[in-house]
Amino acid sequence: MSGNALEILKTVYGYDAFRGPQARIVEHVIAGNNAFVLMPTGGGKSLCYQIPALARPGMGLIVSPLLALMADQVAALRQAGVRAAALNSDLPPEERRALWEAIETGGLDLLYVAPETLLRGGVLERLSRTRLSLIAIDEAHCLSQWGHDFRPSYRQLDVLAREFPTTPRMALTATADAPTRAEILSHMGIAESDAFIAGFDRPNIRYAIAEKDNPRAQLKEFLRRHEGESGIVYCLSKRKTDETAVWLRSEGYDALAYHAGMDKAEKEANQLRFQHGEAVIMVATIAFGMGIDKPDVRFVAHLDLPGSLEAYYQETGRAGRDGLPSDTLMLYGHEDIALRSRFIEESDAPEQRKRTERQKLDSLLGLAETAGCRRQVLLSYFGDHCEPCGNCDTCLEPPQLFDGTIAAQKALSCIYRTGERFGQAYVVDVLLGVENDRIAQFGHDKISTFGIGTEHDSRLWRAILRQLIALRLVDVDHAGHGGLSIAEAGRDFLREKPDLMLRVPPPPRARRGKAAGGRASGGSAQQSAVPEADRALFQMLRQKRMEIARLQNVPPYVIFHDKTLIELAAARPGSRSEMARVPGVGEAKLDRYGPAFLSVIAEHAE
Repeated sequence: MSGNALEILKTVYGYDAFRGPQARIVEHVIAGNNAFVLMPTGGGKSLCYQIPALARPGMGLIVSPLLALMADQVAALRQAGVRAAALNSDLPPEERRALWEAIETGGLDLLYVAPETLLRGGVLERLSRTRLSLIAIDEAHCLSQWGHDFRPSYRQLDVLAREFPTTPRMALTATADAPTRAEILSHMGIAESDAFIAGFDRPNIRYAIAEKDNPRAQLKEFLRRHEGESGIVYCLSKRKTDETAVWLRSEGYDALAYHAGMDKAEKEANQLRFQHGEAVIMVATIAFGMGIDKPDVRFVAHLDLPGSLEAYYQETGRAGRDGLPSDTLMLYGHEDIALRSRFIEESDAPEQRKRTERQKLDSLLGLAETAGCRRQVLLSYFGDHCEPCGNCDTCLEPPQLFDGTIAAQKALSCIYRTGERFGQAYVVDVLLGVENDRIAQFGHDKISTFGIGTEHDSRLWRAILRQLIALRLVDVDHAGHGGLSIAEAGRDFLREKPDLMLRVPPPPRARRGKAAGGRASGGSAQQSAVPEADRALFQMLRQKRMEIARLQNVPPYVIFHDKTLIELAAARPGSRSEMARVPGVGEAKLDRYGPAFLSVIAEHAE
């Protein structure tokens, strides 16, 4: 490993050693080689291009998808003493001229740019006259047509290989299955031998998935264990996003909305408040999130089924980027499956694309309905693996299973006898023998399946039907009426009558413990990472950090991450040299903030 790289790691970033494959990647790129890097969020992906860019002669060019992400990273780098800037269309003419002068005179270490800006007339030509240390394409999954965040402008980045043939190229992502990885390598002209796959596991994240019962009550119970912490709540529609944010505010939470239908200025203001706050909840559609650099997001909740396993992994991965304990919760019901299926069938995509999307939905439903370790199912989708994790709801409270063969036969028969056109609630009522005008009107109180399911209650029948839909034994009407019909696999099941084990949904009160995604012992995720003896000092350090951040109008985490504050609270340094040994304290930050934080520690010791 280059001594120069280790020196940069220590003096700029405040760390003594690289993690995982970082050292190999950094050394590989410093030597002038291309690299594809797949590393889980929070794994230190940014250092893999920032350190080679600082170690090699010239300026590093970083292609990034969002202005907010670029601004965040530039602010953090400047705090560490790195000469970084972002080139974008929002810059006033005066600032743009000054930036180009810095670029052309060697006054920058790192330049961030969005693909649309980079490909605009004249930008590449001007950059070609500048010595580049490397070119890094961040969020590289955006260039894959199979990726969930596909952006057409990313497809045009292959021009970089032609314009800068001798400059090392890097493509980095935290989310890419095998087809997406192959497409990135091919499109960017990066050899398979230059690929570094660091795995997908995020062991600090606790995964939990539950049937929608009373979604607001379930969310409220989940949030009860995250008081004073930041998080994201994802909703499928703009209307639900707005309504959920209003409801959370009425419950006393500092909740903001974010979706594509909002005014640009309002969206930007809300994102800024979220990034600068320490107990803000962002309620959002998927319009919010890609590239969120906030490390102290302690929870992510989905009130609706995400679009795919890649989307679920990416969205839940916004929690716990700092490596501290974080929680996720996903709620879903059969309506979510029907809606996601309808999106696929009604799209203008070619049949091959629809087939791929159906397979992706099946994989997501497999995760939702598994009785085994959720982390194992999630990682296996990406070609990774782990032992049962002990940190997901199904590991912590294994679901009860029952022989659902007869129940499935009854449900399928009832769907058939009622004409394969009624929704879940109606089918359940017929199975339970409910006498009402609608059932009498259609004469379904006279059919053989009326009342044959009284051994189960309505809640279990809903769970059974939901699992039959997930197993593709039952189809849902994609025209939007929600009618159930028997799929081809369901007809095979009725003919062959194989054994079928199904999950018993936990009773509502059972979700109040670990299965709800929280910690049964109480206390926030952040508190659980801080020893009790250090908590008072940790809170004092957080207050000082917020005070400094507000004066500078920057997010608190660009001063120091929570992890660094936890280390400071534990080590309690009494001098500059002692503080320099704390991970995350580089020279520039030591010079700038050392006296203020040492003063807080000394005050606490009195």
